[in-house]
Amino acid sequence: MTDIPSPPVFIERLMHTGLLTCASDTPLREAVERMALRRFSAIVVVENDVAVGIWTERDSLRLDLTRADCLDVPIGQVMSRPVRSLPVHATVSEAEQWFTRHRCRHLLVVDGHGRPVGMVSQTDMAQKQGLEPYLSLHPVSKAMDIAPLELPGHMSLAQAATELLHHNRDAAVVSCSPDRLGIITEQDILSSITRCPGATPIGGLASQPLLSVGPEDSLLHARSRLLDHRSRYLTVVANGQLAGLIGFREIINSVEHRYLEELQQALKQRDQALLSSRLNLQLAERVIEASLEGIIITDPDNRIVFVNPAFSHTTGYSIEEVLGRTPAILSSGRHDAAFYHDMWQTLNDKGYWRGEIWNRRKSGQLYLELLTITAIRDDDGQITHFAALFTDITHIRENEDRIRKLAYYDALTGLPNRRLLEDRLELAVRHTHRNKQHLALIFLDLDHFKQVNDTLGHAAGDELLLDVSRRIRGRLREDDTLARLGGDEFIVLLPELSDAEETSRIARRLIDAIAEPFKIGPHEFRIGCSLGISLYPDDADSAEQLLHHADAAMYQAKQEGRNDYRLYSRDMNHQQHQTLAMETALRNALETGDGLSVHYQPQVDRASRALAGAEALARWYHPDFGQVSPGEFIPLAERAGLMVPLGLTLLRQVADQQRRWLDMGLEPVPVSVNLSAQQFWQHNLLVQFRLLLAEHRLPAGLIGIELTESVLLDKQQQAIPLLNELRKLGCTIAIDDFGTGYSSLSYLQDLPVDMLKIDRSFIQRLGESRSSGAILAAVTGLARELELQVVAEGVETEAQMTALGRYPVALVQGFLTGRPLPAQDFAGQWLGKARCGLAT
Repeated sequence: MTDIPSPPVFIERLMHTGLLTCASDTPLREAVERMALRRFSAIVVVENDVAVGIWTERDSLRLDLTRADCLDVPIGQVMSRPVRSLPVHATVSEAEQWFTRHRCRHLLVVDGHGRPVGMVSQTDMAQKQGLEPYLSLHPVSKAMDIAPLELPGHMSLAQAATELLHHNRDAAVVSCSPDRLGIITEQDILSSITRCPGATPIGGLASQPLLSVGPEDSLLHARSRLLDHRSRYLTVVANGQLAGLIGFREIINSVEHRYLEELQQALKQRDQALLSSRLNLQLAERVIEASLEGIIITDPDNRIVFVNPAFSHTTGYSIEEVLGRTPAILSSGRHDAAFYHDMWQTLNDKGYWRGEIWNRRKSGQLYLELLTITAIRDDDGQITHFAALFTDITHIRENEDRIRKLAYYDALTGLPNRRLLEDRLELAVRHTHRNKQHLALIFLDLDHFKQVNDTLGHAAGDELLLDVSRRIRGRLREDDTLARLGGDEFIVLLPELSDAEETSRIARRLIDAIAEPFKIGPHEFRIGCSLGISLYPDDADSAEQLLHHADAAMYQAKQEGRNDYRLYSRDMNHQQHQTLAMETALRNALETGDGLSVHYQPQVDRASRALAGAEALARWYHPDFGQVSPGEFIPLAERAGLMVPLGLTLLRQVADQQRRWLDMGLEPVPVSVNLSAQQFWQHNLLVQFRLLLAEHRLPAGLIGIELTESVLLDKQQQAIPLLNELRKLGCTIAIDDFGTGYSSLSYLQDLPVDMLKIDRSFIQRLGESRSSGAILAAVTGLARELELQVVAEGVETEAQMTALGRYPVALVQGFLTGRPLPAQDFAGQWLGKARCGLAT
């Protein structure tokens, strides 16, 4: 009798499809955090859909954890390469040969184009091939590690990693205390290195309490405990003492190669028995009864003669309900006669058929299954049975569809995201080029969206974005594309345009649509939007340039008043490059301190014109840009998020200068420093001030702060304790530009404020505007009653100084009494001419 070989088992049945991937320039820290969060033991480095490297938990042991920056490198520098991979159509036996030949733990599974589609590990090879009988018959004592690696709890994380690597272990027992033990694994090392320095003792990182089994427990019981508790290792305890350590690795290693060969031979004999006779089929039923795959065996007339429990679990039909009936009982009605005709034609020609098919459960619910049908023949070549194996893959397909949707569509609005937009834009550019047409790209950004988020909350902000997307779609043509880039940024793709005027009309319609009132819950409000437009082929000849130019035009619309649109011009691109270059230069200046300095403008007594204090003003000189005006680099710092480091630099320079003046025997006066909202509301502001005063050994009263009214807007109660603590440190508190913002009498009464600085706009109109005089009289009178000092800013003429004599103004500041000066000039002119040469 000729043996009929059993159908090969393909590796795709065992592989995990949930790959964790990243690019080669991904920081190692980010990759490690993602692996720890999702409890993955490996991450695949992918470039252009091709795996170029892999990084595993084992690799974390090779890092120099004594260095704080060991994770601050691109993963491409430390990944392992090449990646061991097999095609998706490879068999399990081929995978076993690869594991043995290359001594690796993971194999990447790729499709016909070399793109990664899944991963299989040695654990998968053993776990999914029916080892339960073997594991149930063998005790833990046959597989456990009787001499586990033991480490003291005071050992550092870096040393522990080195020990694990040196002893080729992936776990160790840790003596956390004289009477408590723990376990630290490669996974623990991985999850700790992003949040703990290398010197951290491992006693606090080890997993406690220990899970344990007895030496006489079965390996099947040990594996169940590991899976139930999602643990890597168990301790083996005998008579209350630690006898060994066992993990999945030890369980797998205990399965001897001889057993795997015997199992494969048994499976082959089972298949031959199915082909021989009905008696051998009954034997095969007992073997496959425990299979997780549904199995149906029919006679030559396609009448069901056997199903396993997995069939009943998946379909809802018991064996009694299907015996003697055909598999048509499961038909979903989704496939036509041609589909089944082709399936049977393939089955007759090749002896097997494999594919996906929709079927229906007993409850009526549809499900998708991966089905393999094999024709079983006797010695004469006649078909005696058909054997079908199927797996319910409904959830796998649903997850794939969900992932695909997340990859190409915005989760909130359901609009295409940047990735799908770029694909459509590339196609639209090629189509437009072939047909010699035009297309336009509109970059739309909402005005003041952050204020809605901050005021009404993020839920209201999300509802607003949904309303905005609905309004925009209602103003577009059927073939136009609306996409959301993220935040409050939208892109509109307008293909097949007749002229640029049509784009302008659409842009105006969008602005009008957004300008209409929005109603979110009980709140009704209006917002605006700024639009930037770029045209193909007039402004760019590629999709990337179109996006970049539309962004530049939108930024121009923002700068020139908002709630309007701008068409791209080449000057915008130059201006954007100039702004980017200046921002980069400012960042470098903040890192090195080069070019940033402080000038001091005196505040003098109005009557005697004696020096009473000074205001610190930031100045910036750059070799390429020259002397940059504060009116230019301060807004740039605000947009770039650099106000906090800029403010801290200013504070340090002022404190350092005050210390120098004191060391030279001069008598410095209080210097006030402007604090931005971002710097004032930092959680560690008080700590910074305490350290600054202590480091420079400054007595109280030499540094004050100035705040604009907008800094305290809607946060007056939170500001009170902070301002009180600053005053305890000796800092005077001044409200700058008083009268130009959100002036409120209530906060003057509640806040611990020392001084009001009247904005220069009121001073400059003294004698010209009755309203300015009335405001000045009201403010100074109020300040006098509240016992607050008043500083008049921007005094430039003697006439203004004379006019101020009618009001209770104590101090003046302006070009009339003194311009801002560098520290040396200020000391020479105001702090004593005898020692001015020593000032720096």
